[in-house]
Amino acid sequence: MNLLTVLRVRRLLPLLLVASRLAAQAPTAQDSVRMASYEPREVMIPMRDGVRLHTLIFTPKSQTGDLPIILNRTPYGIAGARASFGGSIAELADEGYVFVFQDIRGRFTSEGQFVMLRPPMHRKDPKAIDESTDTYDTIDWLLKNVPRNNGRVGMLGVSYPGWLTVMAMLDPHPALKAVSPQASPASMFLGDDFHHNGAFRLAYGFEYAAMMEGGKELTPFQFDKADAYSWYLGLGSLATVNDSVFKRSRPTWNDFAAHPNFDAFWQREALMQYLDRVTVPTLNVAGWWDQEDFYGPIKIYETLEPHDTKHLNYLVVGPWNHGGWRGRSGQTLGPLDFGSPTAKYYREKIEAPWFAYWLKDKGTLDLAEATTFEAGANAWRRHDAWPPKTNVTSRRLYFQANGKLGFEPPRDTGRVFDAYVSDPNKPVPYRARPIKPTFGAGSTWSTWLVDDQRFVQDRPDVAAWESAPLPEDLVLSGDVVAKLFAATTGTDADWVVKLIDVYPEDDAKLGGYQLMVANDVFRGRFRSSFEHPQAIAPDVPQEYTIDLHTQSYRFLKGHRLRVQVQSTWFPLIDRNPQTFVPNIFAAKDADFRAATQRVFRSKGAASYVQLTVQNPPLVP
Repeated sequence: MNLLTVLRVRRLLPLLLVASRLAAQAPTAQDSVRMASYEPREVMIPMRDGVRLHTLIFTPKSQTGDLPIILNRTPYGIAGARASFGGSIAELADEGYVFVFQDIRGRFTSEGQFVMLRPPMHRKDPKAIDESTDTYDTIDWLLKNVPRNNGRVGMLGVSYPGWLTVMAMLDPHPALKAVSPQASPASMFLGDDFHHNGAFRLAYGFEYAAMMEGGKELTPFQFDKADAYSWYLGLGSLATVNDSVFKRSRPTWNDFAAHPNFDAFWQREALMQYLDRVTVPTLNVAGWWDQEDFYGPIKIYETLEPHDTKHLNYLVVGPWNHGGWRGRSGQTLGPLDFGSPTAKYYREKIEAPWFAYWLKDKGTLDLAEATTFEAGANAWRRHDAWPPKTNVTSRRLYFQANGKLGFEPPRDTGRVFDAYVSDPNKPVPYRARPIKPTFGAGSTWSTWLVDDQRFVQDRPDVAAWESAPLPEDLVLSGDVVAKLFAATTGTDADWVVKLIDVYPEDDAKLGGYQLMVANDVFRGRFRSSFEHPQAIAPDVPQEYTIDLHTQSYRFLKGHRLRVQVQSTWFPLIDRNPQTFVPNIFAAKDADFRAATQRVFRSKGAASYVQLTVQNPPLVP
């Protein structure tokens, strides 16, 4: 099974984890009644090439009129679909639909060959098949064979099923009237699961390959150390992985090692090239603290927006991790309490009315172009565009002398900088040690983005700048971008930038807590091109633009803003040798060398984080 295959399989795992958390909660009496109120029917639906796909159809036992169909296609298995009626789709089930769940081609008991993230077919080839044609053929069969349907179909899914929903949009069946791609990836090299800006996500990529290609069972990799950080560091160069661990038995790892740049292999799965029209009403959904696919849904919405001439493309972003809106409540994430059950609100007030409007002509569409949850204020906000185009101001948060951070530009001239020594043999951990495995019993991977960042504040290889306490609330409402002027004594470097909310020391619950609001990593070799990496000239300041994505967040009065910059983030991100080599997966241990990193803050080379600020802030 090659990497493209695994990428498609991988889309199941987050949903399995969400499902397991929901299953751990005993169903309520209402859940049990709801689950029992639908009658299942199992069928094999033929595709245009004769391949048959395993499908479960659930019809309300008390159906009194024609109903729309809601379709979910997945590579993760549909045997436990009934349980979702008591949890993740409860509000839709109460509204009343015919629900259809389908194993995609080549998965479980569906026939045919599975291809991970199967690229869309050539539109002029009538014999070609892809996920779009399989969806088309499925809908066509359902309309002809499911009694008392009203001729309309909706589709939704999270993660890989979200990507399948996007595929259905490309050349949709005329009966497909509403779709909701949720946490869909858009590029596995530029910003989603396996890489961010070309930097390899080591712990996730290694453990996913080990689990998915280790046999028929999904068995997490068994570490022989309690701290995964120590285990990964003990590997040495990634060139040793096949010799010491995988023995070349994991095709996915082999593909990682063979394609370290944004070549044709990665380009063919990047979604943006296919999104050249809006064909059906689309509700894009994302979570601000999605540890796997935040880049994807935002990029999909942004790419579709210039083609949205009929105002059919919408966005919802809430205070969730990956798939968190499908959980029972969504009121908390790690130590954060958002003051209300945000997941239930989304499903009840946004998702259910959305599908009822398009599939049943029910009610009016009282939905803003973009609906975001503003953490800090703990309030939902409505926008006529995202990022907002009105009542916002771009402000630069400059790095200043003595670790200060402020909105005043630097006045110093000359070679003024802050420096730290980055040693890839002593990398900065991405969370407090001991670090647990990404998958398996006891994993807390799903909440690491809200971890307290104080665990690195005294490390000499982490540079930090912090503001004075805010005299009033400061509200982010749009894009966040870091601009670094930096130099290295090496010939390659990673730059990790974090924007942090520092709680007051006297906060009753989270005194002194340092919460990441935005962050990302950029691999310096790709500063000019993701396709053609280049060595960095030593000791020469370079300008780096690092997209920290987008946010709707309120820094409260009395809180401080903090920016951290570091060059290792381990083992979330693999170690950059800091010596340029053509392929880091083939680096030798001797290539890993300490380097002095300088971040400039002079008048002519001012480093800063650019914020999009709501002006004036809305009432909390």
